Amino acid sequence: MKKQLFVLVSLLVAASMVLTSCGAPATTAAPVAPAAPAGGEIAVIVKTGNSSFWQNVQTGAMAAQAELKKQTPKLSVTFLGAQSESNITEEINIVQSAIDRGVKAIVLAPSDVTALQPAVKSAKDAGIPVIIIDSKLNGDASQYTAFLATDNKAAGEACAKAMIDLLTKAGKTEGKIQVMSYVAGVGSEIGRVGGFNDYIKANSKFTLLPTQYSNADMPTALNQTTNVLQANPDLIGIFGANEPTAIGMGQAIKQAGLGGKIVAIGFDGNSVLAGFIKDGTLQAIAVQSSFNMGYLGVKNAYDVAFAGKTVPAYVDTGFLMVTKDNIESQDAKNVLY
Repeated sequence: MKKQLFVLVSLLVAASMVLTSCGAPATTAAPVAPAAPAGGEIAVIVKTGNSSFWQNVQTGAMAAQAELKKQTPKLSVTFLGAQSESNITEEINIVQSAIDRGVKAIVLAPSDVTALQPAVKSAKDAGIPVIIIDSKLNGDASQYTAFLATDNKAAGEACAKAMIDLLTKAGKTEGKIQVMSYVAGVGSEIGRVGGFNDYIKANSKFTLLPTQYSNADMPTALNQTTNVLQANPDLIGIFGANEPTAIGMGQAIKQAGLGGKIVAIGFDGNSVLAGFIKDGTLQAIAVQSSFNMGYLGVKNAYDVAFAGKTVPAYVDTGFLMVTKDNIESQDAKNVLY
């Protein structure tokens, strides 16, 4: 009897062990979420902070920061610019300061296509990727990671075509055209004004007067345009190649009572220039997406410096020709600032 009881107990114990080993769910390790990239600074450095165009670049950069902070809470995006676009030494010093404090990446709008080259090389030597926006540097493109900008040559050509079309509609095929530019030697200026001038020369009989340079200073542009209008009462067309220059140009045209009597085309799209379109002082403005320059500049810098990704070498941030016919469209509202 005892022997039978012992066998029965042994069988029950064995069965229990089998059931336990077969029926218990296997234990698995909980998945480990990937660690968020460590924090650090992306320095956005532009030609000047004293312009609504560059302030809209800042708006785009901060929008990118807000998105990226969700995955990298300790990310910092800073924004600095020189007092004026012509103060090249100040911008170089701002870049060097960013290098010295060990930023993770730099988004740079260079005020001079040659003078900023050594600073960009210093950044690369320090292992800091540089995203160039707005104006392409001369020389070795391998010194920076990517270039994001309007196709300034194409935009200049579009302004020239608009000028020719408007003058032709007014019955004019010959006469004087004045270009009001900003800083000689800046990459965007070379493409933009070069594209305008080359298209006028190749596709019309209009005469281009010597280019005026305002150093991107609105009062200077106003005074220069006033002088040009007084010295050339037979002027038929005028082109203002960046925001402060076009604003000064527009104000001079209004003060002279020539709104609608001279074909005037500007570049960039703040509220003042949009107002000039609405009241007929200017007939067209080529508007870049400055927001995209800041937004995509920071996003690409992050992808390289924090996520280790490869980004395109060139991104065209686009432009739109805005006239009285389309200024109330959604496309125009998306780029005006």
